[in-house]
Amino acid sequence: MNGATLQGKIYGGYAKAALRIGLPFAQYRPAGANNPTQGAPRNAALLASFNAEDMKYGRPNKYGKPTWYCIADGAQLAVFDYLVGTSGTYFIAAMQPLLPILAVECNRVVSVTRPSLQTQVGAVTSYEGTTAANETPLMAGWPASILQGTKGEKSEVSLPGDVRNAWWAILLPYTAGVVLRSGDLIADDLQRRYVISSAELTDLGWRITAQQGQT
Repeated sequence: MNGATLQGKIYGGYAKAALRIGLPFAQYRPAGANNPTQGAPRNAALLASFNAEDMKYGRPNKYGKPTWYCIADGAQLAVFDYLVGTSGTYFIAAMQPLLPILAVECNRVVSVTRPSLQTQVGAVTSYEGTTAANETPLMAGWPASILQGTKGEKSEVSLPGDVRNAWWAILLPYTAGVVLRSGDLIADDLQRRYVISSAELTDLGWRITAQQGQT
């Protein structure tokens, strides 16, 4: 038995398990930079089940942990596919050979833009002064994971009533042709805005650190 045959047997076992314990999910495969869950799904009722840590369904998930193991027919899946169901929205982060399928639970929907550079002499660039008219859309309507990061930074003014500017950890699939960088802006479905501090492209997608903008 070679690796490819063993991989097929593993995914076949997942498919059989999903028939018994899975719930139906609509499967979407991103194609372009716009909302990947818009339009007709690739599969309207793919059976899948998600478990938190041990593949034995012995532990619940915990605060601040967006990753899950996915039990589904891996032969029908690809990295960065979205699964949307009554229990939540997930994207497939990794399908590493002979290892469990890793998924990320999405709790927000985001759009990413790039502000235009300020060219005025002596001007200080500030994303808070940007508008839709001078921002270039990069990604629109993507489900993502946004969870609290570090405790935050103090305001430069540091008035007595000021609170720290929150930092957030954001996980997002990669889409061809879009490279995120420091200074890009993220807006979510709660009308919160973030400025990207760092964006690391990994084989699991984008791992982003962002600071929430003051409103």
